[in-house]
Amino acid sequence: MNVLIDRSEIAGTITAPPSKSYTHRAIAIASLSVESEIAYPLLSADTKATIAASRAIGADVSISDNRLLVRGVSRPVVPDNVIDVLNSGTTLRFFTAVTSLARGTSVLTGDASIRTRPNTPLLQALSDLGADAFSTKGDGTAPIVVQGPLVGGITRISGSISSQFISALLIACPLAEEDSTIEIEGELKSRPYVDVTLEVLREAGIVVGESDSRFLIKGGQRFDLKRYTVPGDFSSSSYLLAAGALVGEHVTIRNLYRSAQGDCAIIPILKEMGAEIVWDQEKGEVTITRSDLHGVTVDIGKTPDLVPTLAVLGACASGEMRIVNASHVRYKETDRLHAMAVELTKMGVDIAEKEDELQVRGGGIHGARLHGWDDHRIVMALTVAGMVAGDTEIDTAESVAVSYPGFFEEMELLGMRVMLPKRVTTFTSNVGL
Repeated sequence: MNVLIDRSEIAGTITAPPSKSYTHRAIAIASLSVESEIAYPLLSADTKATIAASRAIGADVSISDNRLLVRGVSRPVVPDNVIDVLNSGTTLRFFTAVTSLARGTSVLTGDASIRTRPNTPLLQALSDLGADAFSTKGDGTAPIVVQGPLVGGITRISGSISSQFISALLIACPLAEEDSTIEIEGELKSRPYVDVTLEVLREAGIVVGESDSRFLIKGGQRFDLKRYTVPGDFSSSSYLLAAGALVGEHVTIRNLYRSAQGDCAIIPILKEMGAEIVWDQEKGEVTITRSDLHGVTVDIGKTPDLVPTLAVLGACASGEMRIVNASHVRYKETDRLHAMAVELTKMGVDIAEKEDELQVRGGGIHGARLHGWDDHRIVMALTVAGMVAGDTEIDTAESVAVSYPGFFEEMELLGMRVMLPKRVTTFTSNVGL
C-alpha cells in the first residue's frame, strides 16, 4: 500500500499508543500465570502473533473492553502445529525460550524477514541449559526446532546482537527445573528492554538476582501476574514528537509516564537539539512545538529503535547529526542504517552510512518516491520527513500495523495532509481476536 504525504502543520492533543514492548512481555508472562487481566494492551500485528503463540502453548486468551483476559499454564504444552510468528522477532525469541519448558518438540517460524534474523546465541544458551534448540538451516535462523524440557544451569551469551535473547531466557528460566545463571559477554545493547522485562517479571512475583554482568534465577518459581496496565509507548511516540518539533503548533501527547522504556531518551535528545518541549511527568503529558533544531551526537547503544526518527530529525536540522554505536540496528526487521541512508539520499539529504553509525548533514530536504522496506519504523519516520518536504510517496505503508495500527488516522486528526487508499483491515487494531 502506498501513501502520499504533503507538507503539513499539526496541532492538538493525542494519546500515545500502548507500549508494544510491555504488551509482548505481559502476554507472554500472563500465559505462564494462573489468571491475568492486561488493561490497555496494544493490539497490533506483532502482539497478535504473541497472543497466537500463547494460545499455541495452552493459554486461553480473550479480549473484552480493551482488556486481555488470560488463563495461563504452569507448564507449556507441545503445540499442535508449527508456531508462525509472522514478522514478530520478539515473539520468535520469547517463545523459542518458552517452548523449551514443554516436554516435547516445538517448531517456530515466520515470514521471509524473520527467516533471515539471527538467533544462534539464544539457541546455544538454551542448549547449555539442558534443552535442545537448533535451526533447521544450521545458521541460527528460523525455522527453529526446540526440544524440552529446560533444566537450568549456567550459560554465557553475547549482549551485542539482541537484548531479546536475554529477555527470553529471563522469562523461561524461573520455570526451569533447577537454578540458572546467565552471564553476559561484552556490552548488553538495548539494556532498557531487559529492564522492561525485569519490571513485568517483578509484577508477576518472579525474583531475579543481578550481579555485574550476571543474572541469577531460581528454578521452580511460580508466575502470578494478576492485573497489569500497559503504559504508553515512547518508541511510537517518537514520530509524533519529531513531527511536533518540525511542523507542530503546540502538540500534546498524553499517557507518557516515566517507565523503564529507554526510548524516553527522545525527550532529552530533542531538548539538546533545541526543541521547545515540556514533559509533565505527574500528568504524563509531553507538549512540543516547532523549533529550530541543530544536529547533535547520539549514542543509541541502548535505544536502537530511535534511529529512523533521529535520522529524519538530523536531516531537517542545521549542522551535523551523528548517530553512533549503532551496529546492532542492522539486525532489526531491516538493516535500518542502510535503509535510512538510501531513502534520505533520495530526498536530497547529505548522509553517510558507516559500519557503526550514520552521519547526517541537515540543510535541505525535498519530496521523493520512497521505499518503506516493509518496516513499520522506516515508514513512520519517512512520513515525518514527508510532512516537512511535501510531495512524498511511501510504499509498504501497511507495515505500520506491526506496532501502531492507527498511525495515519491519528496523524490526520492532528492535521497531517495524507492521501490514503480505501481503509483496510490492517488499520483496525482488534481485528482477528
